[in-house]
Parts: sequence; structure tokens; C-alpha cells
Amino acid sequence: MKNLINIKSILIPALLIAGSFLVVSCSENRTNTADSNADSRDAASRDTDSNEVAQQENIAKMASDDQTIVVVKNDNDAKFLVDVAEMQLEEISLGKLAQQKGNTPQVKELGKMMEAAHTKTLTEVKALAQSKSVSIPTTVTEDSQDVYQKLNDKTGNDFGKAYSDMMVEHHEDAIEMFEKISTDSEDIEIKRWATEKLPGLRTHLRQAEESKKQNDEMKS
Repeated sequence: MKNLINIKSILIPALLIAGSFLVVSCSENRTNTADSNADSRDAASRDTDSNEVAQQENIAKMASDDQTIVVVKNDNDAKFLVDVAEMQLEEISLGKLAQQKGNTPQVKELGKMMEAAHTKTLTEVKALAQSKSVSIPTTVTEDSQDVYQKLNDKTGNDFGKAYSDMMVEHHEDAIEMFEKISTDSEDIEIKRWATEKLPGLRTHLRQAEESKKQNDEMKS
């Protein structure tokens, strides 16, 4: 009888300890799995382009019949606001880069002007998009990152020429886009805002063309 009691006294604590190891092990496995899933979700979120996120959100809003959810029902107007926001974010980042790497005072000044002007426009388009319940990009897109990197790889006059050429091309495209929406938009406020921004865009184009001319002369 004494031996039986001793065996029980040994087995019971041993079983309890083994059980506690199993509980801890299972708990750790669940925690590790949850952490892994969270990391995967975070990675997927980081890999999703800001422009694509905005477009998907707007598509979902457009599909709703609840008029209080989305004010802009025209997909062209929503896409315009998305594209304008993407454009401002790109021009701001490139403007900062031009101030750092510009080969002439004119290129640096062009970059400074672009950063200031497009920061102002970004603030305006954010407010306009919010009033229309339209989602817009909030971070630089993958395409803009590629443009930035290609420009950042250049130095000296090659940088100045590439940046000036880019600003000419970008503002020609912007003017065309703003002119179209200023006549085709079904939203009075978006149409008015686009019309008001056109003179400034044309001024930016002229300044970019002057910088481009100067860099072309330096290279020849």
C-alpha cells in the first residue's frame, strides 16, 4: 500500500507537468500562426498600390445605391480626382529631389516652385475629393517610385535635362487632362476647380520649357 501511494505521488505531478507543456506548446503554436497571418496581411497591404486601393474603393462606392455614401456618380470625375492626387504626390517628390540634385540654380528653383505649388494643389484636391466621397491615393504609387528612381540615378546636366524634360511632358499631359474635365465633367464644382487650375499649369509649363532650353544649350 505504501508503495502504491509513492507511485501515485510521482505519477500525478509528472502528468500535470506534461499537460502544462502541451498547453504552452499549443498556445505558442496558435500565437505563432496568428503572428504569421498578421505579417502576411501587412505584407499584402504594403504591396498594394495606393492608386489601386483608391480605385477599388471608388468602384465599391459607385456600386452602392445609397446616395449618402457617394456624391460623385460619374466614374470619369472620380478617376480625375484619383489621377490628380497621384500627380501631385509625384511632382512633390520629384521637386524635392530637384532641389537636392539640380545642376543649376534654375533647376533647383523649378523644383522648389513645383513642390510648393503641387503641395497646395494636393491640399485642394484632398478637400474636393472628401466633399465628393471619393477615395484618392495618399502615398506615392509604384509607378511614381520608378520614375523617381530613374531620375535619381542621373547626375549633373543629365539630371537637370531629364528633370526639365519630365516637367514639360508632365505639364503638357496635365493641361490636356484638366482641359478635358473642365468641359466634360458632370460635376459643377469639379469643372470649376479644373478650370481655375489651368492658368497655373500653363505657367508651370512655360517655366519648365525655359529650364529645358537652358539645359539643352549647356549640353550642346
